[in-house]
Amino acid sequence: MSTTQRQDRTSSRRRRLRVVSPGSLLRQALLLAMAVVTMYPVYYMIVTSLKSNQDWLTNQFGIPLDPTLGNYARVFQLGQIPTWFLNSVIVTGASVAVAIVVATLAAYAIARLRFRGRTFLLRLMIALMVIPPAVLILPLFLTFQPLGLVNTYQGVVLIYCGLLIPMSIYMLVSFFRTLPVEIFEAAQLDGASTMRILWSIVVPLSGPGFVTLTVVNSLWVWNELLIALVFLQDDSKRTLMAGLTQFQGHYVLDEPLVMAGTFLATLPMLLLFLAGQRYFIRGLVAGAVK
Repeated sequence: MSTTQRQDRTSSRRRRLRVVSPGSLLRQALLLAMAVVTMYPVYYMIVTSLKSNQDWLTNQFGIPLDPTLGNYARVFQLGQIPTWFLNSVIVTGASVAVAIVVATLAAYAIARLRFRGRTFLLRLMIALMVIPPAVLILPLFLTFQPLGLVNTYQGVVLIYCGLLIPMSIYMLVSFFRTLPVEIFEAAQLDGASTMRILWSIVVPLSGPGFVTLTVVNSLWVWNELLIALVFLQDDSKRTLMAGLTQFQGHYVLDEPLVMAGTFLATLPMLLLFLAGQRYFIRGLVAGAVK
């Protein structure tokens, strides 16, 4: 064996040793543990929804001994699932659409237009992102009640838009700043107006950012519970997540029924995430580097 072959074999062996180094194994084990912790609630939700109540009481964490789909049938019998689902679609769709349109106009102005105070506005949006919605419940309720906005879709959509817009502006500003400056300069030389540049150039080039924002905002609004419970008080106007709380009372615990309803409520957002997964990661990392 020649010296060159020995050196190549030694180098290859060293590379393999580096791959399976203790540090690499520790990182892989940590990632595996995090994946298990993250996926366990999904596993618990699915297996519990396939159990009878008696099976769950005797075997809470194991595989169902006698799987059944009866819990899903009872969800539709005991609750107004189609109505609650339609309410969630209306509230989520309206809130996300209005928030993205407003955030697009504001983010484009902050990212590309020159005016005094734009840095302050961006910092203000970041500051508004850290305000917990729970502290706004009482002031909003006292404000909305005289205006007749309690127990209406318009009131809930208005609140959700106010909570979504700061984060949406921050994400879109980061995305718009990654677009090449030469594109804007060429459009201005051709005589394009500011709005024409926005809708004809910026929006088509920002597809991954808008997909990411749509998925993130939709997940938050769809799963939001506190505001929906307080401001939508009639059963016929409740969202899906708020309606499912009726399945769990103070004295009666039917965990398989609750998990079946939770799985049905989670399924639409899971499908939305899978549909936009290809653009989701691109949109998240778009503002990380220029």
